[in-house]
Amino acid sequence: MRVTAVGAVATAMLTAGFALPASAAGAEDAGQASTARSGHQATQAALDGVVQGGPPGAIALAQRGHDVWAGHAGTADMATGRQPRADDRFRAGSITKTFVATVVLQLEADDRLNLDDTVDHWLPGVVRGNGHDGTKITLRQLLNHTSGIYSYTDDEDFKRKEFSTDFLQHRYDTYTPQQIVELAMTHQPAFDPGTGWSYSDTNYVLAAMVIQKATGHSYAREIERRILRPLHMDSTTLPGTWARVPGPSGRAYSKLTGELAGPAEPNSPTYDVTELNPSLAGAAGEMVSNTRDLNRFYQALLSGRLLHRRQLAEMTTTELIKEMPAVSYGLGLMKIKLTCGIEVWGHNGGIQGSISQTMATTDGGHVLSLNFNGDWNVHEQRVVEAEFCGT
Repeated sequence: MRVTAVGAVATAMLTAGFALPASAAGAEDAGQASTARSGHQATQAALDGVVQGGPPGAIALAQRGHDVWAGHAGTADMATGRQPRADDRFRAGSITKTFVATVVLQLEADDRLNLDDTVDHWLPGVVRGNGHDGTKITLRQLLNHTSGIYSYTDDEDFKRKEFSTDFLQHRYDTYTPQQIVELAMTHQPAFDPGTGWSYSDTNYVLAAMVIQKATGHSYAREIERRILRPLHMDSTTLPGTWARVPGPSGRAYSKLTGELAGPAEPNSPTYDVTELNPSLAGAAGEMVSNTRDLNRFYQALLSGRLLHRRQLAEMTTTELIKEMPAVSYGLGLMKIKLTCGIEVWGHNGGIQGSISQTMATTDGGHVLSLNFNGDWNVHEQRVVEAEFCGT
């Protein structure tokens, strides 16, 4: 089963940082040669398989102990034929959500807020209309998607503007958080707060608004101050309205079928969607990063370097997802039980032209980040299974 949104592609089965060694620094050193040395043949084969009939190219970076492996497949630029590079930057989509949740939990540890505070306590009157009631929704319910708040990315007019060929006329449009929430409030909630689970990008736009209210700073500034600088994540940015992806980077491609990450005919037109105004995703999925930085973040998070024990326990307390028995969701963090029985933690994300995923073992000792530079016929879970299960 695949649950799609502008900042997320939540997929289930169908569905101390490190520095890169020289062998992982460029495309000429990644791929098959590195695979033969490092024993990641299954992972490389999965990358190759997904690219056939799917997105143009892929990159992956895995670390387990002192073993760091970089793989790639296909092409990063269909016009020039440039190969993907291990240090390429890309739009990471809903992986942004784990960073937002981490900051909220840090603020809880600092006694700046409480997860059981209501949304209305921090944002009076913002969540109201058509059955929505912010006095009955907690911050915890925003982070674990049990709020019932309608996801603005399900709005038909929004999908037409952003995921169909109309995107070509709307790619530079700016959305404010207030506009996004107001759009969501024109719809009825999915369910009463706490009575179900439904992935909603609106939840994280609201969480970012709470961060700003509690700190006086934007959520992007808090992420930079609390996470990016301490971990030396120099390739990661929250671009706001900046439309370009800083280099090194490849291009991003979409079929613009009207849905994100859905099936598409291989011979249908392919559009370069690299440039876009990421305010359409905001705190739900605007981040730009690379595989090295994402590995570093999830290693630090799961090993306890970013959160106190109590907050990490709250983050990893998960809600079961009825439709996806192998997946459960915590606070900005997914747990997936793989076919070989191993449990991995992380998040995935999708935005026009880019599908990404980071998964790690419980202690962060084995971690994999990957990106595909196309948003159709992507089966990223095959790569995760190959890396952690060897199949």
